[in-house]
Amino acid sequence: MRFTGRVALITAAGSGIGRASAEIIGGEGGTVVAVDLDKAALESLVGTVRAAGGTAHAVPADGLEAAQVGDVVRRTVDAHGRIDILVNAIGGSTIIGRPAAPVEELTLDEWQKLLHFNLTGTFLFTQAVVPVMKRQRSGKIVNISSIAGRGKSPSSSSAYAAAKGGIIALTRKLSLELGPYGVNVNAIAPSLTLSPRLRPRWDRMTAEEKAREVERTPLRRVAEPVDQARVICFLASSDADFVTGVTIDVTGGA
Repeated sequence: MRFTGRVALITAAGSGIGRASAEIIGGEGGTVVAVDLDKAALESLVGTVRAAGGTAHAVPADGLEAAQVGDVVRRTVDAHGRIDILVNAIGGSTIIGRPAAPVEELTLDEWQKLLHFNLTGTFLFTQAVVPVMKRQRSGKIVNISSIAGRGKSPSSSSAYAAAKGGIIALTRKLSLELGPYGVNVNAIAPSLTLSPRLRPRWDRMTAEEKAREVERTPLRRVAEPVDQARVICFLASSDADFVTGVTIDVTGGA
């Protein structure tokens, strides 16, 4: 039970990688504070965690609004006294209608939407949680980048690549700032992961396109959310106490 006695604040916890992370942490003894805009999805998550014997609380909020983020963090500390883990799972490429648009076709609005959606939530929650973790002189922050942030995704736009590259840089910089306070900051860089948000795109692909995607992955399959969540939970656990500033590619070897 790696997370017994730990309080984990997880954003975008209603589905996908955030939800899979919440289920693992809750199932291993942690208290999960789950944040999402989708109230029904949060209720479903909380029910799943509690049915498995875990502890979870739903906090509907917009993770891109500073006032709401501050309120979530205050309420979490008031209720539980501490925050041991922050999983920043807000982000993605489908916030715009053409997630693979080449640079000459991107509008300024699309560029700004992708940067905002992928960077602002991570910044706001980290900024709000850091004073708590500094006082505790302990904490684990795990961010979600992408192989696009390494420049390795042919199906992502330059805006998404820039945003996710920013997550990698932010993770490294924060590790230097917060290491002296006992706070570890790491990230993962997933490849295509069949979350509810991306599965429709996968379902629309032809058999040949799916085969090419699988073929270019040495492990010969595409990722499920739990594949990413397991690495997040390693980084959030005491197993990674001497790991900080690192972004782990979770790509099946691609």
